[in-house]
Amino acid sequence: MTPDEITTLVTAMPGVVVLIVSEADDVPEAWWGDTFFYYDPHGDQPADRRLPFATVILHDYEGFDTESDLNRDGVFRLNIAAGRDRFEELLGYPPAAYAANRDRYDYTALDRLLPHPSYAAQGWVAILNPGERTSAQARDLLAHAHERAARRLRGRSATRSSAPKRRRPAGE
Repeated sequence: MTPDEITTLVTAMPGVVVLIVSEADDVPEAWWGDTFFYYDPHGDQPADRRLPFATVILHDYEGFDTESDLNRDGVFRLNIAAGRDRFEELLGYPPAAYAANRDRYDYTALDRLLPHPSYAAQGWVAILNPGERTSAQARDLLAHAHERAARRLRGRSATRSSAPKRRRPAGE
């Protein structure tokens, strides 16, 4: 799978908003070209309230996220919010136990499912250059993450709509 193939796959899912970071976004240059996938079916979620359910990262973020050595030619990382249960199902331990298992992985390995080197504790997994071994798994995980994001948004909407309405006192 290439970054373009991943983008095509994910944008075909209902309600997906894609942000491909550029110079216009007023962010560090290392982020330019990175892709963030959000679930926002109505396009009305404030940008600062959206959380991606998947990302495609093209470069290392010096001083923060360099373990995958993404500055190698042609290497990118697909990151997916798998959630606690799926993370444990895939890796054999809960996200909370990531620190104790961190050293078991080569975060530069291509076409392997890995815990995300920075966000594993939040239930994120990663695959560098999904290929023959992991493409089907990546597709399944992307669909799972999309559905989780949809459920989360529906849950927030239901909570907001069922909250009691505040009435204004007369004369206000």
